[in-house]
Amino acid sequence: MKNYSVYILECADGSLYTGYAADVHRRFELHCSGKGAKYTRSHKPLRIVYEETLPDKSTALQREWAIKHLSKQKKEELIQRSTADVGTEELSDGR
Repeated sequence: MKNYSVYILECADGSLYTGYAADVHRRFELHCSGKGAKYTRSHKPLRIVYEETLPDKSTALQREWAIKHLSKQKKEELIQRSTADVGTEELSDGR
């Protein structure tokens, strides 16, 4: 069975976007190119700040839903507790 991940992106306006994907870094590139989600077309993604790998798509969708319903403060706490160093990927043009 294929693993899926839930991720949170930090956007240029300070907002956070939550999504799921089989390949987070490929999905991030789609968001950056304007071909990801409608939200990230108008809220430019800067970097991946959180990633959580889950065993299957169904579990990832459930986790995405749960995270999307957290307050921004709770999402920021989740990001802070994360031990993964995924927050270093930025756009290649330095935005």
